Amino acid sequence: MLNRLTPQRASLLVALMATAALAAAWGFQLAGYAPCPLCLYQRWAYYAGIPVTLAALYLALKKAPAARVLLVLAGLMFLANAVFAGWHAGIEWKFWPGPSTCTGGQLSGGLPDLSKPIVMCDVPAIRIFGISLAGWNALVCLALAGLAFIGARKRHAAAG
Repeated sequence: MLNRLTPQRASLLVALMATAALAAAWGFQLAGYAPCPLCLYQRWAYYAGIPVTLAALYLALKKAPAARVLLVLAGLMFLANAVFAGWHAGIEWKFWPGPSTCTGGQLSGGLPDLSKPIVMCDVPAIRIFGISLAGWNALVCLALAGLAFIGARKRHAAAG
């Protein structure tokens, strides 16, 4: 299957999977699992990556070589986000300390806003099969990056 992953297919697949992952994050938030600040930062790659992959899809349909460049860019964004999400998951497992602004029960910036719940970055909101949402995000982003990179390797003429 990966041999048949053209820039068009890779762009579409990455855009759809990234949109589904972002929708899932919003769904968990609507279900009452409030995101911490690091969780919200992890969404930035999706906010940027989805339009980039949609632009890559448009260019790939026109057989423009720039589609491959955009796929590489999207792959780099999702790879960087996988590293960031893995770092966050490590904070949740207490492998290393996180930022003092959202871990260890410390508050910064004066008095807390009591109208909003305090969400700590070192406490996972939920674990699914033993993996936190940050851990799942790291895995999803690795898959998205891999698909983008594989799709960027194919030339349009060879893709048929």
